[in-house]
Amino acid sequence: MARRERPATPLSDPADLVAELSRAHIAARCLHVIAELGVADAVGPQGAFADEIAAQAGSSADALDRMLRLLAAHGIFERSSDGRYLHTPASRLLRSDAPGSLRSYVRMAGMPAFWDAFTELGRTAASSTRRRDMASLVEYFAAHPEEAAIFNAAMVSKSRAVLPAVAAAYDFDPFATIVDVGGGRGHLLKLILERTPAARGILFERPHVIADAEPAQRLELVAGDFFADALPAAGLYLLMDVLHDWDDAGAARILGAVRRAAPPGARLLIVETLLPETP
Repeated sequence: MARRERPATPLSDPADLVAELSRAHIAARCLHVIAELGVADAVGPQGAFADEIAAQAGSSADALDRMLRLLAAHGIFERSSDGRYLHTPASRLLRSDAPGSLRSYVRMAGMPAFWDAFTELGRTAASSTRRRDMASLVEYFAAHPEEAAIFNAAMVSKSRAVLPAVAAAYDFDPFATIVDVGGGRGHLLKLILERTPAARGILFERPHVIADAEPAQRLELVAGDFFADALPAAGLYLLMDVLHDWDDAGAARILGAVRRAAPPGARLLIVETLLPETP
């Protein structure tokens, strides 16, 4: 069997760490391209050479080989001594058919709507203005349906990865009615209702999102705009991955909408992704 090249070990030297981070965007961009081309789908159980993968992906074999070697150094794919690329647990997540596939999520991260925004990050931070807020992103996706489909698929894949833990982390039994505000297609709310048979759920989302949501027992679909329309009354309100999409003023308006709709004794559950305090 051909010897396999192993990923690099974590950096301990401060200079190496800074240098590595300064060019981390290169690896990220390679990852985006690999996901966009569907490269992981072209690598079978026995692995494949770069020219074989390139023929299926419709790309340059030389360029693809360079990208794969870089990613292999990070543990995404393995490269054997004879040049064959094999899957690792990380690279398998880029397959379209993998359980918990992250291909759509990586494709979303590489879309112009997200990637290009970082070119003005310094100006944005200095002026407290945002090059692309959620409202303009909605308009962008309306004009770019293919990217909107990638975004929606990415949100579904992310939800499937984290929702069971969210649903298990809180006791929903005391609440007769639960409103998921901006809850996408209702994946979290449906899971909560499965575990809380006495509860009724209301999914409050924009009309075009509600149009794609699948109905379910004890689930009511309500189309609306949380900036303009009154939210339904409920015992519990959910906001998962919503507030971070808006600036402080926008987030305050969303919280205000919940406060106006909430009857006495109602609760608000905010679910967000947090950065770790230590590396």
